[in-house]
Amino acid sequence: MKILRPLARRTIVGFPAIPYFRLQTAREPARETNREDETLANSSGPSRTAPETAEAPVRQARALRRRYSYLPALLTLALLSTLAGFLAGRFQGALAKWLKIHSVAAADSRHTAAALVSTPEPRPKDSDIEEISRLAPQQQAERLLELALQQPEFSLGLIHRNLTSWRGHLEDTDHLFHLVLAALNSSDPRVRVAAVEIDLAANNLIKSPESIEKLLKQIRSGSDNRYLALWRLGALGNRGVEPATVFSTLRLHAHNRNQEVRFWAVEGLAMLGNGESIDALLDILAHDPAAQIRQRAANGLSRSGLLTGEQRLTAVPQLLNLLDDDSLDAATQNLVCSTLEAITGASFGKNAAAWRDWWAHHDSPGKSHRIPKNLITV
Repeated sequence: MKILRPLARRTIVGFPAIPYFRLQTAREPARETNREDETLANSSGPSRTAPETAEAPVRQARALRRRYSYLPALLTLALLSTLAGFLAGRFQGALAKWLKIHSVAAADSRHTAAALVSTPEPRPKDSDIEEISRLAPQQQAERLLELALQQPEFSLGLIHRNLTSWRGHLEDTDHLFHLVLAALNSSDPRVRVAAVEIDLAANNLIKSPESIEKLLKQIRSGSDNRYLALWRLGALGNRGVEPATVFSTLRLHAHNRNQEVRFWAVEGLAMLGNGESIDALLDILAHDPAAQIRQRAANGLSRSGLLTGEQRLTAVPQLLNLLDDDSLDAATQNLVCSTLEAITGASFGKNAAAWRDWWAHHDSPGKSHRIPKNLITV
């Protein structure tokens, strides 16, 4: 049997002194016992072995107490590590949710939009309004935003009437944020705008230059807060707050070496929703080195964000030019085709001549554009 025997403690810089042990075989105590017996046999005075033996348990107890005293520090470190993992997981979970509900596929979005349009909206009851009025501001915003997906006529007016009173009483919880993302996937532009307004209120962002500066500080900080700050910067720009400053900032970060920064800058450009952001998204679709970023640019052009249907149609001529661009790889060409199909509702694959013929008949002077049902309009 092996026995652990404490030796002299050593101290490592940055850590408390911890006793360590060396292995001792069963034969070694036997030899020590024999030597003690010999001392007893040859000694004429009182033995010193007994007091030393009595002190041994005391020393061991003290050593155990010292070791146990390190447990709170170790537990604290473990808790901090778990908390950091939780926060990182929360951000990754939000990103996964974002990617899931903002699909690039055009066919699915058309079917979903048709189902929403054909579903009759139930009439609200006075009891429903009374029930919601008794809720706390946080629950009111969450409930009305959830209802906006099925009953926009009933809920949107209540949302806009209560935004001012909600300000300062809303928290950017996971549940509210996921409702915002779901509403931003709606085919009704009014629902998307309501989601943006609630998200800005939950983050104490009023429509002012001060809010722009607040977001710019978060972006420059280099922390994880900069990612959603880029997205909310685009939302504020869409609401008419310093759109030129917003666009220049998003365009700069859309060429950042960090792919995650580029991702959220592209989302911000889609939220900004003006002519300059369309040109920037087209350039990113054609030239960004990362497939994920090119996909998000295609999605921003075709269905996500706050671009209107008429604005999306203005991207068609440049998309047709990209379809003829032999320098683009097959994956990017497929993205261009998917974007054209989502914007126009037509389907001609990679047949550039057929696309141009179709566009010539739909872009003639005096003819109004036919907007697909799934497309966001003014």
